Amino acid sequence: MIYTQTLTPILDLMHRILVLDDIAQEGIDLLEAAEGIEYEVRTKLKGDELRSSLNEFDAAILRSGVTITPESLEGNTRLRALVRAGVGTDNIDKAAATRRGIVVMNTPAGNTVSTAEHTFAMLLALSRNIAAANQSLVEGRWDRKKFMGTQVAGKSLGIVGMGRIGREVASRARAFDMEVVAFDPFLTDDQAESLKVKRVETVDEMLPMIDYLTVHTPLTPETKGLIGMAQLDKVKPGLRVINVARGGIYDHDALVEGLKSGKLGGVALDVYEDEPCTDSPLFGMEGTVCTPHLGASTEEAQTQVAVEGIHLLINYLKTGEIRHSVNVASLDPKTLDELRSYLNIAHRLGLLLHQWHGGGIDHVRIMYRGAVAGKDTRVLNNAFCAGLLERVVEDANVINSEMLLRERGIELSVEHNCEQGAFTSSITVEVSGSGKTAQAGAAVLGHEMPRLILLDGYRLESYLDGRLFVFSHQDVPGIIGGVGTVFGNHGINIAQMAVGREGTSPGGNAIGVLSLDGDVSDEAMADLKSIKAITQAKVIEMPGVGDLPSWLS
Repeated sequence: MIYTQTLTPILDLMHRILVLDDIAQEGIDLLEAAEGIEYEVRTKLKGDELRSSLNEFDAAILRSGVTITPESLEGNTRLRALVRAGVGTDNIDKAAATRRGIVVMNTPAGNTVSTAEHTFAMLLALSRNIAAANQSLVEGRWDRKKFMGTQVAGKSLGIVGMGRIGREVASRARAFDMEVVAFDPFLTDDQAESLKVKRVETVDEMLPMIDYLTVHTPLTPETKGLIGMAQLDKVKPGLRVINVARGGIYDHDALVEGLKSGKLGGVALDVYEDEPCTDSPLFGMEGTVCTPHLGASTEEAQTQVAVEGIHLLINYLKTGEIRHSVNVASLDPKTLDELRSYLNIAHRLGLLLHQWHGGGIDHVRIMYRGAVAGKDTRVLNNAFCAGLLERVVEDANVINSEMLLRERGIELSVEHNCEQGAFTSSITVEVSGSGKTAQAGAAVLGHEMPRLILLDGYRLESYLDGRLFVFSHQDVPGIIGGVGTVFGNHGINIAQMAVGREGTSPGGNAIGVLSLDGDVSDEAMADLKSIKAITQAKVIEMPGVGDLPSWLS
């Protein structure tokens, strides 16, 4: 399901589009045929030449050959849209584009099949020593015994990230009679069963049981160095690893060490932390297959992303329609002013519940109460979904996040109650899956101050920013003192505390939320969890006071 929102179209009679990288001829043909469109192809631009060119056009399309930096957009008063003919937008400074009022869009579906196929090509090349065997013949050797291969049928493939590409890879693996083990923070048991994969709770859990590993996630703080030195002690000996997603997800030093020690049986890479990459200790090592970012390099994929990208630009310039935006909400100023505070708390609720629930999610229920329930809350739904997905899905924002949520098989339901409760307006959300439900509610107090007012049925009033320590506990004497003592022993200051409990009498269950000024070490967390009355405890990282996501700021 795709929601589009319409802005006032640009009123110039003739719209100018700049093509910054070579794209498929089918895309150029669309530009030739479009009425009211002028275009130019200018490739390999950089520096001042790129900056001045961008200021001559209303929109531009690019692939990975050009990098759009803040300097590229300095002084730009004309450009209105950028389209990346592909998925990743790492080569576009989205914050700089947003500040200039430039919509950034991508083409997420165009290269899915090609990338999945390249993943499997790399897997097979590793298994049958294709590259090394070919090179031996080129060098005049016939080394049949040296290149004994491995059959993939009956082996286990671990997939990290079960989005579009991950699911396509899983389908191909099953066709090769492989067992698929999958990790995705939002994958539930029911979804795993329907996809015919085995779900695990963590990446480390899958490492001892798989023969191959492939990753299909964005590069985020959570996924950077996903396979490092510590994981080498956990892998099944001879594990072969593949990365056709983003450079940096695997630690290259760990890959080199794993190959040298024999803990890894092979490494196949198509992406690198710094590209172009022509010098790596992995190049030429025995057991490696490396390609220069070819995942989407098929004629079919390039045709699809070019055609889709040109359609996105033409539709935006002629009608104001925005689809697949990765940086900006299409809201008029009046609506934005009315909803800005609620967009903020909806986003923060998403971030909070992703961390507090901590498992696979298959259902989201959003409940609006009071004055906000009478607004068009679709954009608020997206703001919550953006927070929920932010640390799992690349470029989740107020335009695309509900679509991304539903693509993962997560059901979304929304309720409105215009009757005012304890607050003028409030938003409460429940997320369910993996046999548990987490609930949180928030409201805006005073001058745009977001506050947590409900957590798992317990009423309280807590800050909704910074580092939070959240703990469920028995409502018994000494619990707060015990927690405070642990933090004091570890030199961690408590800035604010809120507690909500069952009913009005002591002795039941309660929940506490502390705002902290320092990091919580593993040792401190272990001491906290050793307090017998505590039943669940987590450190939750939230944006700072006044910090807004790029699509809202």
